[in-house]
Amino acid sequence: MDFSYSARTQQLQAQLNRFMDEFVYPAEAAWWAEIEANTAAGRRWTPLEVIERLKPKARERGLWNLFLPPSADGQRNTSGDYGQGLSNQEYAPLAEIMGRVPWASEVFNCSAPDTGNMETLVRYGSPEHKQRWLEPLLAGEIRSAFAMTEPAVASSDATNIESRIERVGDEVVINGRKWWTSGAGDPRCRIYIFMGKTDPSAPRHSQQSMVLVPADTPGVTVLRPLQVFGYDDAPHGHMEVLFENVRVPASNILLGEGRGFEIAQGRLGPGRIHHCMRLIGLAERSLELMCRRASKRVAFGRTIAEQGVTRERIAQARCLIEQARLLTLKAAWMMDVAGNKSAQGEIAMIKVVAPSMACQVIDWAMQVHGGAGMSQDFPLAYFYTCARTLRYADGPDEVHRNAIAKLELGRHA
Repeated sequence: MDFSYSARTQQLQAQLNRFMDEFVYPAEAAWWAEIEANTAAGRRWTPLEVIERLKPKARERGLWNLFLPPSADGQRNTSGDYGQGLSNQEYAPLAEIMGRVPWASEVFNCSAPDTGNMETLVRYGSPEHKQRWLEPLLAGEIRSAFAMTEPAVASSDATNIESRIERVGDEVVINGRKWWTSGAGDPRCRIYIFMGKTDPSAPRHSQQSMVLVPADTPGVTVLRPLQVFGYDDAPHGHMEVLFENVRVPASNILLGEGRGFEIAQGRLGPGRIHHCMRLIGLAERSLELMCRRASKRVAFGRTIAEQGVTRERIAQARCLIEQARLLTLKAAWMMDVAGNKSAQGEIAMIKVVAPSMACQVIDWAMQVHGGAGMSQDFPLAYFYTCARTLRYADGPDEVHRNAIAKLELGRHA
């Protein structure tokens, strides 16, 4: 097991760090200012110019579509048609750098849910699906959303999903209410991947299917954005969406009826580890802010950095980050070597470990900043909402712990 970074990864790390230093960090204040200005002008759900201006610069430097692994399309991806052919292990340190600023991944066309949706289309889409939806997504011309979770049921158990996909001739009719449909608030969102039941009488894990639903299809209604600790994450948004008698061609079903769970596992595995990679970057940034603040502020006659409790927390934060990084790299390595299914235990473990680690490190950083840590003068409060959300997104902690326990018990059966 070799976790050393390849020469190509090191080169891309250097390029990304330069780009972040030159363009992204200096734009953080402008990002917030543009959101406030758009809100005041009634344009809250307008794409942010501060991000759009940076995207051509990222493409010019070859920092675009870094996320697709070389075997995502079932064969070695050497043509560059679907990304740069980086392995999961090679992508991990790059996602970490992007994750230091929550919105930075979009600059490089590496942000959720588009990354997971693009990988789904690469793996399971037909040539027609790829031409119509994948290619514009890879080009950054459109955005997408993933409609799975529902407000009426405990969606941590996906077999509870009640939305229906019913075959009527050459079409399917879709009915259901979804929420936490991230990306659906963006006016550039053109396609949903929708999960629902095609056959409630089939075996438990063969009842579900996934279907492509163009966002402008009659019957698709975005009801409202959902707030996360008061943030609505405009213009991206986490929306509640109603699907009423939505008709699309039956050919829009991905892979075939009853294969929704199979697709979900193929999609959510990479998505989960991408979240964890980015969280490590967020925790690193928070620790840096913590150390700088602690070294400058004086309380009770000495700097906060000289207080024993602060040093203990800084040391513990470093240990937690390093542990999470190593587990993430191991999971990525296993995905590359043995496939996503073989790495399901490690993916579940890091999905439990990384969000909790990030929440703890960010919380300590906020504490060192005092009242300022909870204010808009520092990004830590927003960092915390991002990290805390990921203890639910792509499966709550409890579900992943249960899966880990089952695997462990199976080893000793």
